[in-house]
Amino acid sequence: MKQIIQDPAVSLATQKGLVRARDLAKLGAYGGKLQKLIQDGALVRVGRGLYAPSEEGETKQPDVLSQLAIQHPKIVYCLLTALRIHGLTTQSPHEVWVAIPHKTRVPKVSYPPLRIFRFFDPLLDINQMSVDGIVQIPVTSVAKTITDCFKFRNKVGLDVALEALREAWQQKKVSMDELRKSAEMCRMTNVMRPYLESLI
Repeated sequence: MKQIIQDPAVSLATQKGLVRARDLAKLGAYGGKLQKLIQDGALVRVGRGLYAPSEEGETKQPDVLSQLAIQHPKIVYCLLTALRIHGLTTQSPHEVWVAIPHKTRVPKVSYPPLRIFRFFDPLLDINQMSVDGIVQIPVTSVAKTITDCFKFRNKVGLDVALEALREAWQQKKVSMDELRKSAEMCRMTNVMRPYLESLI
């Protein structure tokens, strides 16, 4: 078992919590070798093309957001899904809301259903957050998430944007400087100014 633990593929899985088959293959763990690692109990298959170290895979299934982030590394959780991750809404959307770079191909996913937004700057103002204690997933920051909700208020609803703003302010999850900077970057200063002033 000592050799298995020292295997680079197992080390990568232990370090990341979840790994894609293609990442394991780069370390030589594919075909018969991958099957041997699974049979020896070093790795466990937790989803299509996804593997975890056996101690993690046996105790819990990967969170759907973690699994999606591993399989499609260019997505960023945004808007209603980001609000949910940040604990800033009572909404429970049946779709997962994600941003992808403008020219990136839309991920082919059978589950969960995705609501896709193409951002020119999806990599700006991103937090890496853990939703299952293991895998870090990319989520728009609190300030950017709120600003995006105002920007896309015709899709999420102004009431949702206002609820998120109030919750974030009351929970001290965002500062006025962060909100103003984000509003300026997204050209939403005029829209958001009266709501920000009402907080002070």
